[in-house]
Amino acid sequence: MPFPTRRALVACAAALALLPAASALADTAWPDKPVRFVVPYTPGGATDAVTRLIAQRITEDTKWNFVVDNRAGGNGNIGIDVVAKSRPDGYTIGMGQTANLAINPTLFPKMPYDALKDVTAVSIVASQPVVLVVRADSPYKTLAEVVAAAKAKPGELKQALAGTGTLGHMAGEVLAKHVGFKVLNVPYKGAAPALTDLLGGQTDYMFATPQGALGMVKAGKLRALAVTSAKRLPVMPDVPTVAETYKGFEAVDWKAIVAPAGTPPEIVKKLNAAVDKALAKPATISQLLAEGSTPVGGSVETAAQYIKSEHAKWGAAVREAGVQPE
Repeated sequence: MPFPTRRALVACAAALALLPAASALADTAWPDKPVRFVVPYTPGGATDAVTRLIAQRITEDTKWNFVVDNRAGGNGNIGIDVVAKSRPDGYTIGMGQTANLAINPTLFPKMPYDALKDVTAVSIVASQPVVLVVRADSPYKTLAEVVAAAKAKPGELKQALAGTGTLGHMAGEVLAKHVGFKVLNVPYKGAAPALTDLLGGQTDYMFATPQGALGMVKAGKLRALAVTSAKRLPVMPDVPTVAETYKGFEAVDWKAIVAPAGTPPEIVKKLNAAVDKALAKPATISQLLAEGSTPVGGSVETAAQYIKSEHAKWGAAVREAGVQPE
């Protein structure tokens, strides 16, 4: 191969000299139009609420405009696929979570995107455990009593599921493996019918979200036995963690902002800084804590590493439990 001519070298050097300027321009110019914020679930749900909260707080600080776009379906896969296949220019981001970034890639034999390659992490926004609940008139008053009954009657105690592959489902599977009993799952199309049948006595227990369970616990309809976070929830301070009985247990649903792979790093970092500032606001913290969530934040690198580790953790859990999609 011949060496390049002097003219070619000069042209190449001139082009390279323009790159930092272009990068700086992208950093200062973005965003000059509304940013689409994809939510992979229906309006009014927990993910939608957190997305709108963060978008609102960022807008208050920066005056950036966000358009929330709900793309429900596929256990959260459809919305993240929209993000993955969007132009990587900073004008499409999405709110991913444990299901579509860590559980689904192993649960479903065919995924429309690669959770580790087709999207890039921006920030871990918040984490939230699930709560082990039973009917208020249930004979089980502690987590240990539920486990003892499950061991004494293998495969008879029924666990209600808001859906196959949800964090509540996987938390139950991991607990069963952790302490050594067989779980009998009863899947439903959502948390509402699952909780209805739990109240009606068709099932024995459920790992529900704090939002879904808290009102019924306060009303005396359900009894909360344990939360799956490492620490107790401020909104449910009297409810022990699973780890207080079985050391090392933790299962949380986290929400992470992601962008299409290839989005300019300066835009990703600019977004990350805006999210961190929004999460530090007292009003944001109090609202998240009130719903049973914990603000997280942190660097882009930390977010990427966390998603990677959770992808491996829940992938192993799905394989070991032999969970199959509905």
